Amino acid sequence: MTTRRANRLATETSPYLLQHAHNPVDWYPWGPEALDRATADDKPILLSIGYAACHWCHVMERESFEDDDTASLMNEHFVSIKVDREERPDLDAIYMDAAQAMTGSGGWPLTAFLTPDGRPFFAGTYFPPVAQHGLPSFRQVLTSIAQAWTERRDEVVTQGTKIAEHIARAGLLSASHEPLTDEITRTAFSRLHQSFDDERGGFGGAPKFPQPMTLEFVLRCAVRGWEPATTIVTTTLDRMAAGGIADHLGGGFARYSTDASWHVPHFEKMLYDNAQLARLYARAWQVTRDDRYRRVATETLEYLLREMQHAEGGFFSSQDADSEGVEGKFFVWSWDELVMLVGPAVAACFGATPEGNWEGTNVLWRPHAVADVAAEHGVSVDELTAEVEDARQLLFEVRERRVKPGTDDKILTAWNALAIGAFAEAGRMFGEPSYVQAATRCAEFVLTHLRDDRGRLLRSWRDGVAGRPGFADDYAVMTSACLTLYETTFEVRWFEEAVTLADELIRLFRDDERGGFFQTGSDAEELVLRPKELYDNATPSGNSVAADVLLRLALFTGDAAYEHAGVSALRLIHDAMAGAPTGFGQALCALDLYVGPSNEVAIIGDPSSDGTRALVTEVTGAVYRPNVVMAVAAPRDERAALAVPLLRDRAAKDGMPTAYVCERFACRLPVTDVAALRAQLEV
Repeated sequence: MTTRRANRLATETSPYLLQHAHNPVDWYPWGPEALDRATADDKPILLSIGYAACHWCHVMERESFEDDDTASLMNEHFVSIKVDREERPDLDAIYMDAAQAMTGSGGWPLTAFLTPDGRPFFAGTYFPPVAQHGLPSFRQVLTSIAQAWTERRDEVVTQGTKIAEHIARAGLLSASHEPLTDEITRTAFSRLHQSFDDERGGFGGAPKFPQPMTLEFVLRCAVRGWEPATTIVTTTLDRMAAGGIADHLGGGFARYSTDASWHVPHFEKMLYDNAQLARLYARAWQVTRDDRYRRVATETLEYLLREMQHAEGGFFSSQDADSEGVEGKFFVWSWDELVMLVGPAVAACFGATPEGNWEGTNVLWRPHAVADVAAEHGVSVDELTAEVEDARQLLFEVRERRVKPGTDDKILTAWNALAIGAFAEAGRMFGEPSYVQAATRCAEFVLTHLRDDRGRLLRSWRDGVAGRPGFADDYAVMTSACLTLYETTFEVRWFEEAVTLADELIRLFRDDERGGFFQTGSDAEELVLRPKELYDNATPSGNSVAADVLLRLALFTGDAAYEHAGVSALRLIHDAMAGAPTGFGQALCALDLYVGPSNEVAIIGDPSSDGTRALVTEVTGAVYRPNVVMAVAAPRDERAALAVPLLRDRAAKDGMPTAYVCERFACRLPVTDVAALRAQLEV
């Protein structure tokens, strides 16, 4: 077999770009060289955006980008640029908006055609090698676009200008002057209730995504006592945990299910999903005290530690859907293999059938109650339950001998920050020091390897090479992670890091004129427009997390400037939050913090003493209190009092660990026992 000559992507660090480094396509990474070449050669840009774990990205590569004739067409008529959407969410946001504006839908791989100055004039997603299902072949698209560029240039340029103007309008939105009220949260919850699938959980039909931010908002509604919020959350969490979207052997979750029943997953596993879901299940355990949720949270975190952790503490981005060129091959089983290994009753517990439950193979899931399977096979429930648990370990060990899917081992700041928050919270909830240690190591990794010499936070890191400057979500989520670490360890350095990052978030990204936050910093390269990410998609938007974390910081510091900046991000989406709540899950959580009752708790006492720990556990461990912030310091800890304004002028009462429950820095009488503290928090 002849090895192809490497193209320009061979010097990149992104695993996605490296996957294409030996295509016959004359690929460029995004940058001045490619843009200048398009201008000099008077050629349109063919922009292809995807990510390493994307199944259809792999398909299009095999069918088109590895095909010599297709590559020849691309090389002759276009300057072709490959972009990893995870490294460049700004480019992905701009050109995905363009694709949605032109076609009404989006997805990856994203295929866009641009003028040399970056204006998009045609876009789509996957194109097949031959025309089918109403889609033209990719070669037909290439030929038509090249012909239009040559023969109808004015039309093409006019189209690009119109599309660029259209997608720029989101950045021109101004903050609403209407008040942010509890009515928005009530309307949003009502709409979510209406779209809830009460049989299978989740919202809407297939495909089904976990939507942890939306479920987190509903969990907050459950804390408020709104019906049937608890049912919405628990039904969805139960169905997801029983579905094929959950990995019943190795822990963790796939990105989404292709059906409405959570059965058949799109098999790739993403760090951001698993971090957010682990935290959601942990919080659901706090609310319900159902040990199933603690188990799911723990197994998800253990999966991340086992398979996704860099030796120095950071976490990798994703694991592929494909292995040996076949989607899901690592995860599925034949009936005969299962029966040979664990017997027919256990196989039936995992939803397997002789003919297979997906494309002739079996995706493991738990659609049946153990009692029903036990009755059918004439065995006891206790015996079968124990056999299933033993089988999970055996099947995991057998599966480990298979060829594993590839891992995208780049480390992203925002996604690692989500993991930091999940490990820190679970560690303090479950009393698991190893999780707190994992959160701390990861934070130290990010703040060491993903900051430049000037202190500028960076987006990505791989094999010792750091990437471009970070985006608003990198700053906002990392600020939140540092605050969560502070509320877990009470080490002042994490609070100081949070303040530093928050101040930089405001300096680099805030839109002082219209409110909210741009996705790119004021020091970033100039693109066709400066995007402003407003929607919460699979990951929280920079705007939404900025709103939440700045409101939290305002509670710690009493600084109205933080509150003003955070609220401006919510005012941008005043009407949209209620109208389309599944697109604003994180923003609705921030709004709940803003409009709902909130408390600041200052505890003065030795953080290692039993008395102090008992007060701390009441605040953060006994009950889920999403709208409470907490600061803890030993008596006469001058550094803590100076760094955390909430601690100033607070003293221990009669030498005992003492808690102050405050609302906007107006504090009630200090208390020294757990029962009195609980009573004040429930006011």
